[in-house]
Amino acid sequence: MNNKIQLRLSIVSIIVLAAAMSRLLPHPYNFTPIGAMGLFGAAHLSRKYLAFLVPFLAMWISDLLLNNLVYARLYPDFYGESFVWFGNLWVYASFAAIVGLGFVLLRQVKVSSLLAASLAASVLFFLVTNFGAWMADPRYPKTIAGLMAAYGAGIPFFWNTLLGDLFYVGVLFGAYQWMQRRFTVLASERL
Repeated sequence: MNNKIQLRLSIVSIIVLAAAMSRLLPHPYNFTPIGAMGLFGAAHLSRKYLAFLVPFLAMWISDLLLNNLVYARLYPDFYGESFVWFGNLWVYASFAAIVGLGFVLLRQVKVSSLLAASLAASVLFFLVTNFGAWMADPRYPKTIAGLMAAYGAGIPFFWNTLLGDLFYVGVLFGAYQWMQRRFTVLASERL
């Protein structure tokens, strides 16, 4: 791998990791960079394995910190005393789908495609994670009415997901666009 590609991969990876670490800062529920990280990786890493690996690794690291340092102290009855190695599988499944969505919608990075991808990522995250809540939570009957109740319970969180995705898509893509203009070595095609 030549120096130019290594530099671009490093910059993209640092941006994704910084976004993932922003999950550790106080924020409203679901106002996170998860969707934006997946879309950003898909848009700027043409090697599909890297587009999945870099954002997934960043998210896994932030999940390790959140689950074991923050949530374990806030919810000791739920987390117990064991070390949590992995986050919610439904969140990771939606994250993988968002990366795939990014491959389809962000072949050309422009404002209209970023807006469409961000909105679609929010809806996809909502649908997958609330379906997972319905599947896993015994309080929801395994009926259409139970599924609708799970989706209804998720609506208040959807608005923060939508705003978070729009905000972080603007920050990640805007920061990288600014860096590309400032440092021409970054201005070439995807990695």
